[in-house]
Amino acid sequence: ESARGGLLRAGLAFDHCDVGIVTNVAADHLGLKGIHTVEQMARVKGVVPESVFPGGYAILNADDDLVYAMRRNVDANVALFSMDENNPRIKRHSRNGGLSAIYESGYITIVKGEWKYRINKAVNIPLTFGGMATFMIQNVLPAVLAGYVQGLRLEDMRSSLETFIPSPAQTPGRMNLFNFSHFDVLVDYAHNPAGLRALQKFVDNVEAEYKVGIIAGVGDRRDDDTREIGAIASEMFDEIIIRQDKNLRGRTDTELIDLMEEGIREHNKEIKITKIPNETEAITHAIKNAKEGSLITMCSDVVPDALDLVMKFKEEEANKLYEFSKADIPNI
Repeated sequence: ESARGGLLRAGLAFDHCDVGIVTNVAADHLGLKGIHTVEQMARVKGVVPESVFPGGYAILNADDDLVYAMRRNVDANVALFSMDENNPRIKRHSRNGGLSAIYESGYITIVKGEWKYRINKAVNIPLTFGGMATFMIQNVLPAVLAGYVQGLRLEDMRSSLETFIPSPAQTPGRMNLFNFSHFDVLVDYAHNPAGLRALQKFVDNVEAEYKVGIIAGVGDRRDDDTREIGAIASEMFDEIIIRQDKNLRGRTDTELIDLMEEGIREHNKEIKITKIPNETEAITHAIKNAKEGSLITMCSDVVPDALDLVMKFKEEEANKLYEFSKADIPNI
């Protein structure tokens, strides 16, 4: 990953690359280091595809106008991806013999000219949570293209997709779902409005009797961005716990908590809000007070600590559930 902050501070960590991917451009980190609009942010992110060797591939999101426009400034081959199999940009690119990846009739599909190859059904790819996490399907498309242009066998890509599991071991902090006996816990790093919107589409599809969200504001964002996190959370959850990041990035915890509460109350005056600034205490409160059939979604900034705590509770529950005596041991 080539982060916006690093690009602005020091440029790329390399001169050229074989493959450069841009997944999207969102209104995040605006107001910092002279970047005030999404168009300016697109110019920053455009440095990545512009660095691709002429014989390499710039892989761009054809569903995002700003990302798609980056093709004009690259010297490399261009490959496109889209969640819409009928995207006219993909159709035009294919007519010209171009390479694409699309989500077609439930399949991750590579398209080159008139030729198509279905890699796998999205429901067979654990990262997509049975096809419910659409943003994960979108992420798989450029990953498949990157593997293809680097010469990976289609069979190996299929096998890799089927065995890459969203879990603390393989994707720490990215869609880690824990099934407790009477409720579920989801840990994710979503920390901006765009990330929370993507997570919302998944949470909306999850069947749960009651949905609790643990959210926090980020200090180096605009006031409106922090209020928007609260507003989105008010649409996602039945109850919200507001905590605070360890790194306040120039703000006070009171400022950030107040801004999030403003955003929540503007959209939902009745929703239950609990303020617990310490993340460990917030997670502990949520789990110890979890309702039957509920989903607790934790948006964490210190992922290892959050995962360790959730797994500790999970282990404690397992120990209680599976206690046995000598009489339970076979052949004694």
